[in-house]
Amino acid sequence: MNREWTRDLGLLALRLCGLGLALHGWPKLIALSTEGAGAGIVAGVGRLGFPAPLLFAWAAAISELAGGLLAAVGLYARVAAAFAAITMAVAAFLRHRLAHHVLVWLGLMDTAPETVKGWGDPELAAVYCAVFLAIALMGSGRFSVDRFLRRSPARRA
Repeated sequence: MNREWTRDLGLLALRLCGLGLALHGWPKLIALSTEGAGAGIVAGVGRLGFPAPLLFAWAAAISELAGGLLAAVGLYARVAAAFAAITMAVAAFLRHRLAHHVLVWLGLMDTAPETVKGWGDPELAAVYCAVFLAIALMGSGRFSVDRFLRRSPARRA
């Protein structure tokens, strides 16, 4: 196997993580579209300091669902992955306080265990952020709808 082939297989493996992100966003989208069910999500976004929490809650849910699916199949993968990476960066650093977790872990910040537990676990959001940042920077690779559309005979005419 040559280097380009293995790179494209690696990008495909990364892109398939989009299915996991889409499954993470689906319940949020359902909750937001059900009267009263999405109030907790909207309140959580509001606590992060966003000026229009309902709008940003919808944007996050759509970014997770649509961004995950589009990245997984490789359609507009760079743009979809960029939106997903930004959403996951907000989740990791603002919602789950990844930087504070690191400072506590390094012993540079003294915080009560209950407080740390209340921040939640930033690991999954951080991993998704890294995965989608890599896709946004590298593209979708050979095994993608984007590549198929670029090579389509109708597009060459």
